[in-house]
Amino acid sequence: MQVALKIWRFDSSTGERALRDYEIDAPDEATLLDCLDIVKDKHDGSLAYRKSCRMMICGSCGMRMDGAAVLACKTRMYDIAQEGKIPVISAMGNLPIVKDLVVDMEPFWDKFKAIKPYLQPGYERPEDGKEYHIDQQRMNVIHKEALCINCGCCVSECNAMESDPEFLGPQALAKGMRFVGDPRDAATVERLEDYSEEHGIWECTRCFFCNERCPKGVDPRDAIAKLGAEAIANGELVPKTQGVVSSIKQMKFAINLAKHHKAGLEFPPHVAKHVKEARDLHKLVDKQDRQGALGIVQGEHALSKLTHAYDPSRDPYAPGSFPRPHLPSENDENKEGAA
Repeated sequence: MQVALKIWRFDSSTGERALRDYEIDAPDEATLLDCLDIVKDKHDGSLAYRKSCRMMICGSCGMRMDGAAVLACKTRMYDIAQEGKIPVISAMGNLPIVKDLVVDMEPFWDKFKAIKPYLQPGYERPEDGKEYHIDQQRMNVIHKEALCINCGCCVSECNAMESDPEFLGPQALAKGMRFVGDPRDAATVERLEDYSEEHGIWECTRCFFCNERCPKGVDPRDAIAKLGAEAIANGELVPKTQGVVSSIKQMKFAINLAKHHKAGLEFPPHVAKHVKEARDLHKLVDKQDRQGALGIVQGEHALSKLTHAYDPSRDPYAPGSFPRPHLPSENDENKEGAA
């Protein structure tokens, strides 16, 4: 197949930046990384980029395609080429560019080290001398976080890091949750205190771009939410507010919000649809003593089962065991028809 690419070239020694066009012949099964290899081998040997495993494990080949972070070894090019699109390839964001598609990962690793990414054991060895067993329910809390391959795609798209380069970032905080949620770790409170400081948990802007671009389904924003829940559950202070002076300066902005009915001051107050179900779920989590991250994971599993019409009595291996997903609106229509 014929593949066309536009690649941003950059030379840090001169500061020159240019968008170059390339047209290559590639196999139908080629990924973006395969296409870059062809460009480098047959067209322009000066092109610089990182790669290693080619199997979505090492995280080396993170870059941007059309302004969104991707793993080059995961991105198939067939459909893109068939549609006649010419993607623009560039280096990841929020990290200094060294050359072409290669970024300086030193700030990335500095923040990774700052969250102390290693287990600090606080458990007693079992008397029988065997391994320390952890309940599966507890491990479910950190299952996604353990999948992180440190590719940096989430960091590339983080709005909070763009506005505050000192922000720890989604990758580091996701790794932090991996240890906060591990029942074997003895430094949970100390970690939460550190992560709740300035440039920590509470500076996330909740844009969810990190979830959207993560190639491994780690969902870093969800990890940050778990850290916030754990911080509150463990009695850590919610971050300081902006202070009296800053609040007074923003009074004009607050008044404008109220004028446009965006301050939540309507009377009678707006009540979300089906709010009773949400409150019942909160009461259930509280009754089962599943505060913090454990409650968030329980809610995720419950919502997943509802979305896919989960039926616990159904044989998961029988024919037709995977019913068609339905939407709440469909249920509402059925109820109206029955009435």
